Amino acid sequence: MTALDWEGCLNVRDLGGLPTEDGGRTRAGTVVRSDNIRALTDAGWRSLAAHGVARIVDLRWPEELAEDAPRDVEIEVVHVSVLGDAYDREYVAELDAHLAAVEDVADHYAFSYVDFLERYRDRFGRALAAVADADGPVVVHCMGGKDRTGLVAALLLRLAGVDRATIGADYALSSANLAPATARWVESAANDDERSKREKLSHAPAEGMVRTLAEIETRYGDVASYLRAAGLTDAQIERLRERLVAP
Repeated sequence: MTALDWEGCLNVRDLGGLPTEDGGRTRAGTVVRSDNIRALTDAGWRSLAAHGVARIVDLRWPEELAEDAPRDVEIEVVHVSVLGDAYDREYVAELDAHLAAVEDVADHYAFSYVDFLERYRDRFGRALAAVADADGPVVVHCMGGKDRTGLVAALLLRLAGVDRATIGADYALSSANLAPATARWVESAANDDERSKREKLSHAPAEGMVRTLAEIETRYGDVASYLRAAGLTDAQIERLRERLVAP
């Protein structure tokens, strides 16, 4: 994993350089995970272009896209709202209730992430297909680059042969990377209950992602089988492997 300094964003890193279970390393320069790249400065956009990015896969809700400042982007953008057509207040309320009931926040992440991957399986499939079908390097992002982006990155890395513990450690980096933004978010909470919720959601426990991947592999056998169930072809799955497996 290589952290990238793209001005305007806090949580940008290349998925290359991680060890694989067969003794190799993931390929650098092909997939970047990020927080909201619409926050990039002009200098940040130049950094993105210098990385050779050919496609941006944006995982956000339409409501989040609507808040973007106007900007013409010459790079192809594919929008796949992986958590449904729109922000679902009833579903979020259910998740909040679960979060409030657990002592270990990793329990909540494992529960919610598996539910995301099952409930919106076809949408995650569309996002991964957009990565597979790109003609060059890809940036995958949401708002913070932790949850939705974290799940897509985890599936990609597991497919490439990275072990679950290493993927969990990479995922956990988002907590420190986003700390300046999440501190402001927690501080702006309207009441103590909301502040407590935001504090819990500021974490990125490695164990939560490790358990998520373990559960998906228990249910489907492996990540490739999950992706087939999500609608990807064998050819697309192989292209994803080739994208991240170094020669």
